[in-house]
Amino acid sequence: MIPIPEKLDRVLSRVQKPGRYAGGELNSVAKDRDQVSVRFAMCFPDLYEVGMSHLGMKILYSLINSREDYWCERVFAVEDDMAQEMTKAGILLYGLESFTPIREMDLIGFTLQYEMSYTTLLEMLDQAGLPVRAEDRPALTPLVIGGGPCACNPEPLADFVDLFVLGEGEEVTLALCDLMKEAKAAGWTKEEYLRRASRLEGVYVPAFYQPVYGEDGRLLEMRPSQGAPAVVSKAVVKDLDKVFYPKEFVVPFSSIVHDRVMVEIMRGCSRGCRFCQAGFLYRPIREKRWETLEQNAKDLCAATGYEEVSLSSLSTSDYSQLSPLLGSLLDWGDAHKVSFNLPSLRVDNFSQELMEKIQRVRKSGLTFAPEAGTQRMRDVINKNVTEEEVMNTCRTAFEGGYTAVKLYFMLGLPGETDEDVVGIIRLAQKVIDLYYSLPTKPKGKGVTVTVSCACFVPKPFTPFQFEPQDTPEELVRKQKLLVQNISSRKMKVNYHDVNTSFWEAVLARGDRRLGRAIEKVWRAGGRLESWDQYFDPGRWERAMEELGLDPRFYACRRREMEEVTPWDHLDYGVSKAFLAAENQRAKEGTTTRNCREGCVGCGIQKRMGRSCFA
Repeated sequence: MIPIPEKLDRVLSRVQKPGRYAGGELNSVAKDRDQVSVRFAMCFPDLYEVGMSHLGMKILYSLINSREDYWCERVFAVEDDMAQEMTKAGILLYGLESFTPIREMDLIGFTLQYEMSYTTLLEMLDQAGLPVRAEDRPALTPLVIGGGPCACNPEPLADFVDLFVLGEGEEVTLALCDLMKEAKAAGWTKEEYLRRASRLEGVYVPAFYQPVYGEDGRLLEMRPSQGAPAVVSKAVVKDLDKVFYPKEFVVPFSSIVHDRVMVEIMRGCSRGCRFCQAGFLYRPIREKRWETLEQNAKDLCAATGYEEVSLSSLSTSDYSQLSPLLGSLLDWGDAHKVSFNLPSLRVDNFSQELMEKIQRVRKSGLTFAPEAGTQRMRDVINKNVTEEEVMNTCRTAFEGGYTAVKLYFMLGLPGETDEDVVGIIRLAQKVIDLYYSLPTKPKGKGVTVTVSCACFVPKPFTPFQFEPQDTPEELVRKQKLLVQNISSRKMKVNYHDVNTSFWEAVLARGDRRLGRAIEKVWRAGGRLESWDQYFDPGRWERAMEELGLDPRFYACRRREMEEVTPWDHLDYGVSKAFLAAENQRAKEGTTTRNCREGCVGCGIQKRMGRSCFA
């Protein structure tokens, strides 16, 4: 472990939660900086508690450090008290492993999980003593990289990030490190490095593409240069059983959001919900063998001391080998006092057998996502869940002793009516009534049904990427309609902040012109905007007005199928024609089958060169 520098040590004594900034945790990796050829700063543009909970960051951290000549360090955003103390002491943003400023490293990689973190990315570059704009960083190093789900539309950040990794990063990240090692040895310029990097699958260099806009403000085309490909395809890991997975995680000194071992059981989803970006970005679905997962869980528990394991995926109960996996893990868990968490359970495959296994590991409430309150809307979004299945699942849970259920819904879905909104409350009330109708309900115990309503945000690479978001005024009206129809104290209703969802939609479908707005908001004090106490919609409104940009042009406007989008030159395997066809089926209220029941022709099978389920 590298000791904390004296100047930093004095600062840490004056801030809350110094453990966020002190490094030295169990399983963190310290190396001799003079013995490594490439140094990588793995940055998460949010606080330590959030970033340390992110599985992708854990994987890439361990992957890079598995190479003897590469050193990856963790970097997180800092809270106000720490930011002020660092400024007073002249301390630049640093890596937690060596305490050296990240401006001295070769590659600075940001994982982009949420659009409202964009201003924090700029703040972290500034705290590192670096110009925020890519054009003002002419040297080869440090090079700024962006990856993660938000990289599927990188255009709003194109002015600030040198290159983006599209898709899955395990193989591309090491290729970029290898290229940097070669570049430093050969004395390449930054442009030469970027030119060679642009030939790698999954690498997009925005400086090599020029947007062309029409008089009406719509994008007409993206013109490539420097030999860059006209279309950049995402990187895909073909075999999850063979891809790198850590045998140890860094164990934080303080509590974090997900303070447990996480084991990724599969990647992708076969369901095709038309609003779900992750379900399309991570196609095709790939599973790990249950024996591999069992070993992953045992290795990580032994290395970390954790006594809880989360079996992570987009739809855990769809994992085809869940029964043998749980059968083996639960016996081992009982013997070693290890419990298991199963997120993302489906309403339509929650069985008595699965509930009995879950009860051995989790005694709290269950969470399900009908997403819409009426069958018409569930067909529109291709949820493929019926009210009967919702009620049967809740009956199974209640008969098994559960007294709390959380139901997730979305407000503002395309084609939604007031009847659909009220249907959310009616469905929740039916669940409450069901509980009290059962002769097996526990005596003296009431039921709690929590309704959680997110605002629909149209996202790239989904069938609803063409659809407008409801205006903020309309979303507020619908939220009030929800509350007005509550008729039971057994029901709790939560809903998302409308303003945050609106600006998320602006950035999600934005083009390169939004870079100026992001910079204006940051210079006006915008940072850590995924936290309510830091988010100020007024800053965004003023910035867009000063630049002559209309945020509703991005968030609340329907796009024609033939319109060029800011992400049309990026290929995530699912064809735009399929997305348009799915959009039409949504308008007709027609559902599309689960991929496991037969290919639906989305395009990813052609990209893979084989059947998705081979």
